[in-house]
Amino acid sequence: MSALLLTHERYLEHDPGRGHPERPARLRAVLDGIERAGLREAMVELTPRSATREELERVHDPELIDRLAGVGEAGGGWLDADTAMSAASFDAALLAAGAGPTAIEALDAGRASSAFCAVRPPGHHATPATAMGFCLLNHIAVAAAALAARDERVLIVDYDAHHGNGTQDIFWSDPRVAYVSLHQHPLYPGTGDDREVGGGPGRGTTVNVPLPPGATGDVYRAAVEALVAPVAAAFDPTWVLLSAGFDGHRADPLTDLGLSSGDFADLTAELLALAPAGRRLVFLEGGYDLDALAASAAACVGAMVGEPLHPEPPTAGGPGREQVRAVGLARAAALDP
Repeated sequence: MSALLLTHERYLEHDPGRGHPERPARLRAVLDGIERAGLREAMVELTPRSATREELERVHDPELIDRLAGVGEAGGGWLDADTAMSAASFDAALLAAGAGPTAIEALDAGRASSAFCAVRPPGHHATPATAMGFCLLNHIAVAAAALAARDERVLIVDYDAHHGNGTQDIFWSDPRVAYVSLHQHPLYPGTGDDREVGGGPGRGTTVNVPLPPGATGDVYRAAVEALVAPVAAAFDPTWVLLSAGFDGHRADPLTDLGLSSGDFADLTAELLALAPAGRRLVFLEGGYDLDALAASAAACVGAMVGEPLHPEPPTAGGPGREQVRAVGLARAAALDP
């Protein structure tokens, strides 16, 4: 199997400021990890284009887009206590949001079996109206909305340690897109309760699996088997998109989960198998320890190209199995008419 690799040198020009955890070195670590693992030869490199206004407005309010453009033109600035822009940040975000549509066009043409979008800034916290949590535009949502617009059924699985509140908000009432999040709880942004199941015509297509600090890979695998796979079987997606945040690694400075890079290899392989080859997209989200990020990204990409890598052994024995069982009960209660 081969995979597309979409990245851009302009992503490095997004600079939130000295000491910020979402720094340009993150992207270098990801690419270095893929290179050191010997995976670059199995990848087809592709330069993303910028997202169009039409693509952005499927998921974002025009006022947010205009505000971000204005802050960039003014040289940058802080949007909230966590989220900052430099002069180049808006252009970087446009190229990050365009990576998904670029990859979709290439996958449609049969150029690879999957695509890895090594983008920054990250995107899954960006809501229709708000940039937050280091995120300016919601890249995975732009791709999912483009697919939904042509009548695809899209399953998004988000295994970043932080709940993707923005992605959930965007597709809350949309029956064409199912959103599943496995995340640490409690943790920023405080959303992602297991009783949050979607609304209106999208009721039941949101699945949240909040997990306790210290949760290990066996808990994640149990959640995929007990919760994610049945939802996928019922939804029958034509595409699977992953928000691949590697901040669930036990070395990450911003979170308290217990995963290893080997867990990300197994988790990625299990989730991508939920859709046919050629209909699989992976987006880089979080991950703030550079060594862990490099190893975890390499493990993820290895799974994408059919070369299982376990830089560290998969983990087991942590807490969370009771929470996985509780999620099933909470969802049943929330969906009970």
